[in-house]
Amino acid sequence: MKNMKKKIVLKIGTSTLTKGGNRISYGKIEDIARQISKLNDICDIIIVSSGAIATAKQFVNIKGYDNKVDSKQAMSAIGQPKLFGIFEKIFENFGLNIAQCLMTNREFLDKTAKVNSRNTLNKLLEFNYIPIVNENDTIAIEEIILGDNDKLSALVASVVDADLLVIASDIDGLFDSNPNTNNDARLIENITKLDNLTQFVEDIESDLGTGGMTSKIEAMEICRDKNIETWIVNGGKDNFLNDALVGKIKFTKFKI
Repeated sequence: MKNMKKKIVLKIGTSTLTKGGNRISYGKIEDIARQISKLNDICDIIIVSSGAIATAKQFVNIKGYDNKVDSKQAMSAIGQPKLFGIFEKIFENFGLNIAQCLMTNREFLDKTAKVNSRNTLNKLLEFNYIPIVNENDTIAIEEIILGDNDKLSALVASVVDADLLVIASDIDGLFDSNPNTNNDARLIENITKLDNLTQFVEDIESDLGTGGMTSKIEAMEICRDKNIETWIVNGGKDNFLNDALVGKIKFTKFKI
């Protein structure tokens, strides 16, 4: 019998996991787990999670650490198992099984690797395990430098033929100007074309995350080519995914 569940890729950025602070928020991960537990019967969800470097900074103090790429790769290697452990402990409390999948963008360029990735992710869903995907920062650096896994989440969505990509951000979506500096900035709730969207983008630098609206628009472009709907939702709000699915909150929606 064909699986009729809606397939959703949920990308969780560092700013969401830390709730804008400098420590991983256990409460936010609990909020995510609670939402997924309510959707488990009707949705298959794949999580693409950032936050490994932020987790390492929370637990260890490495002498000589700097912001160079090799230091960030080392910190990611330290933080990734700790972050997964936090997810595992909290998700278990909600009866949810998770599996760790470390991937790189390069794997989506190779036909065989792409097929293997698709098969593995779909089989985990069939076994009722939630894949938690992060980039393998030990060997890849693209997301460390720019993107915070936005592109990776779009590639995952495309390879598994997802129905929807939800990018959890630290604001309500894409605005017509920077809402941090302009009180009159208006949320763009519906996007039908990606042309000229970059005129609205003004990314804010962060010590923990590397993503911004530019990388999210690039993710939309990848999903557009696969006819996958993409949402940008404020992940800082409690119950953000469930509320977005039933239209209780405003957010940016890009639909072909």
